[in-house]
Amino acid sequence: MNTATPPKPRLTTSAMIASIAAEGQRTRAAPFGKALEALAAQQPKIVGMTADLAKYTDLHLFAQAYPERFFQMGMAEQLLMGAAGGMAKEGFVPFATTYAVFATRRAYDFMHQVIAEENLNVKIVCALPGLTTGYGPSHQATEDLAMMRAMPGMTVIDPCDAHEIEQAVPVIAAHQGPVYMRLLRGQVPLVLDEYGYTFELGKAKMIRDGRDVLFISTGLMTMRALEAADALKRDQIDVAVLHVPTLKPLDDETIAFQAARSGRLVVVAENHSTIGGLGEAVAGVLMRAGVHPTFRQIALPDKFLDAGALPTLHDRYGISTEAVVASVKGWMSN
Repeated sequence: MNTATPPKPRLTTSAMIASIAAEGQRTRAAPFGKALEALAAQQPKIVGMTADLAKYTDLHLFAQAYPERFFQMGMAEQLLMGAAGGMAKEGFVPFATTYAVFATRRAYDFMHQVIAEENLNVKIVCALPGLTTGYGPSHQATEDLAMMRAMPGMTVIDPCDAHEIEQAVPVIAAHQGPVYMRLLRGQVPLVLDEYGYTFELGKAKMIRDGRDVLFISTGLMTMRALEAADALKRDQIDVAVLHVPTLKPLDDETIAFQAARSGRLVVVAENHSTIGGLGEAVAGVLMRAGVHPTFRQIALPDKFLDAGALPTLHDRYGISTEAVVASVKGWMSN
């Protein structure tokens, strides 16, 4: 009898920009654009700004609803950030959108000097975070969290799913000061609503508990951690998931408390380079707190990543559900 695993279907170029949602998974379209449009109906000081990427950050919905409050700055990210700072000085609440690579690499100095140093009320919302596009290093923002965490005064958020993005929009609008939020756009998975989750700025939340492994995760890797937890349960490995949507300010107390519970392997999972992201932030928290569990990281390597289909790349770089499960099983067997 032939028991060979059937080959995976050949992926087309469209898979380079495909949704991160699995086939058949529940999704919600354009959660950021819809949430901002709804909030702007109540708050006339909100304005939307972008650098030629309204459609690709879901800001086009806001532009259609409020054309007089929408500003298309063209392919000029430095101008986008400078103008957003000016809007904030005049009392508006600008939501500035672009791709994460263009904000962090091309306009970092403008965010630093114009927005953060002045503590201006600008919300920077950036699509294609980490490995959410197959278009290679030019579009893969694998180091954005490290860069933005290092900027004084900047609040940094990495939402998990559509449910959290919808909840985060009014919260960051109400927060006084600059915010950098990673954005999942298009058809975004729905995950956390099943757990009765509520986003709170600066708070880590236990999504599920378990005795053997503690995932400390952020962004889409919380979805992967929850999927991995279900798979590992079939092997009698009991998994807890602590979701950390706010990387700055970090919820040190909750992280240290949960990691201190004896006997659990602690695995930090993030859609970001191993350098300067949640993994190193958590390691610092635990060292300062005197908490020393067995510690592992699931993150992107410190290298320029390949171009290709997203499912293939997620497998290659260890952030697919199957790869996460295999990593945990390997660590648990040692």
